[in-house]
Parts: sequence; structure tokens; C-alpha cells
Amino acid sequence: MSSSRNYARSSHTATLLTNGKVLVTGGSASGSVTNAVECYNSSTGIWTVISNMMVTRSDHTTSILMNGKLLVSGGSVIGGTFTNTAELFDPTLVLWTTTSSMNSVRSYHTASVLANGKVLVAGGTGSSFLKTAELYDPTSGTWSFTRNMNSTRYSHTESVLVNGTVLVTGEANFATLNIAELYDPSTEIWTKIDNMNYNRYVHTASLLTNGKVIVIGGHNGTVDLNSVEVYQP
Repeated sequence: MSSSRNYARSSHTATLLTNGKVLVTGGSASGSVTNAVECYNSSTGIWTVISNMMVTRSDHTTSILMNGKLLVSGGSVIGGTFTNTAELFDPTLVLWTTTSSMNSVRSYHTASVLANGKVLVAGGTGSSFLKTAELYDPTSGTWSFTRNMNSTRYSHTESVLVNGTVLVTGEANFATLNIAELYDPSTEIWTKIDNMNYNRYVHTASLLTNGKVIVIGGHNGTVDLNSVEVYQP
């Protein structure tokens, strides 16, 4: 049996590290946003509190870079506002450092590591619902805009397919929609594809070993969903 975490939290991230441990960052509890971080050791079943993030945040993203470091970006901060800050975590040194901020403040966005090592961040909400997307270059530590998505969206999903393109599904802006699109990193072009069968957001999307993507549940703006559908690239 595993021990309980040291902090109650929701809207956090949990990331499997290359050493098999799980890093949990940020989130909120009882209306307060936290920068607390803890690490789960699967060998001992014990949670350990480690160095706090530099910024309190929830509804952010955490991405494992090809150099083993973690990139944490965006999110909601104290006071109900949103941030464009980003920071890096080194699991070897157990150390947080700042990196360049995103060009847009955003929360409820998505982030994926591309085959070229860059990180694609898309959508979310900031001063408004967003269709903007930007790329983080770990080599230079800088952000640059890429082309906008075709639709504004937040609480959507982003999946890197076997062929290197990125599938984005679902959205909620002023309405919950079933719109899906693909991003091609080589051309930086977004292309609309067949719509999903159901309108949904706050759902999940998982890449299967056969290259397909399974989309599960979510909300359609009225009720929670138990529907499941599969995307064939």
C-alpha cells in the first residue's frame, strides 16, 4: 500500500520521470493555489516533499524534455488570474530554474513534446479564449509563435501521432464542440479533419500501440459523457 500524499490538491500535474518516480506539481486546495511539489517513489511507496516551484500555479502543463528536464508552463495563479511564466525542473539536481515566459498568458491549455524536441503549446484561456499556439525551443530557452489553430479552444486534448503530427480534439469556448484538427510541425500548418461524433471537452485522449487515438468521456456542456470513440490516422 502506498502512503498518502503530503498535500491535498486538484488541478495539478503528475508526471512519470525517466527514473520511475512520479513528480506532482502545483494545483489548488480549498480555493488556494499552491507551488508545492512532491515526488512518489514507486519502490518504497513513499511521498517526499521537494523544492517548491518558483510560481504558484494550477491548470498548468508539465512536459518531459529530451534532456530529461521538465518544462512547466502557464496556469492559473493566486487571485484567479493567468500566467505566461515557465520554469524548468532538473530531477538530478532537484532544482527549479526560470526560463523565458510564453508570449501569451494561458491556462487550461495543452502541451506536447514534438519529435524535434520542441514543445507545442496550444489554446487555453487568458484574456480571452485562445486559438494561438507557440513553440518552446529547449536549446535556446525561448518561445516563438507558430500558426494559430482554426478554432479557439480550452480544456481540449493534444496527442502526438506516430507520424509526428499532432491531433487536437474537442473544445469549449462559448460552446462545446466536436471539432478536431491536425498540426504538422514540418509546415506549421493546422488542418481541419473529420469532426468527432460527440461534442466534448475535459475529456481524455490516449495514443494506442496501434497508432490510433482513443477519446473517452468528458462533458458536452449539459451532461457528463460515457461515450468512447477512436481516431484512425
